[in-house]
Amino acid sequence: MIIEHAGKRPTIDPTASIALDATICGDVSIGPNTRVLYGARIIGESGGKIQIGSDCIVMENAVIRATANHPCVINDACLIGPNAHVVGAVLDDEVFIATAAAVFHGARLERGVEVRVHATVHLRTRLHAGMIVPISWIAVGDPVQILPPEKHEEIWAIQKPLNFPDWVYGVPRETPNIMRHISSSLSKSLEVIRNDIAVS
Repeated sequence: MIIEHAGKRPTIDPTASIALDATICGDVSIGPNTRVLYGARIIGESGGKIQIGSDCIVMENAVIRATANHPCVINDACLIGPNAHVVGAVLDDEVFIATAAAVFHGARLERGVEVRVHATVHLRTRLHAGMIVPISWIAVGDPVQILPPEKHEEIWAIQKPLNFPDWVYGVPRETPNIMRHISSSLSKSLEVIRNDIAVS
């Protein structure tokens, strides 16, 4: 389904292929020979811009998202695996995001990076060319540290000052009843989906 959202309509190169039940919504551009497979969702939320280059593969049930403050750029010859999640990040050429991996707001992955199955790249993290995040490990910070999941305290020591709620939602972490503020604000910004138009 191709959807006009917030007055923005996707642009898709005629040589790209989009599966019948994939969703392309909002300010999204998809380059030549890119393939978007079944169940994938590419959502330019509330003014968010997504650019996907040439010869990319977005596999089944992957989610690529952007917001007004966090555009998403996926350059050429990238592969986004099944059930992967990429939001508000920049991927240079030839990046591989494996099955069920997650890449968050403000991350930068340089050429040839591999994020393996169930691995996570936290917000505002930079991975240099050719780096690998092993299966289920976590990359966090700039300069980056790549840590196993059982190192939660070390990961949190790096992640906490990156301040996810403020960076992503504009709500300082110490705000009382923080989830009420975040959900209320997000609900208001997402109300615009009432006016979405199915283009095809």
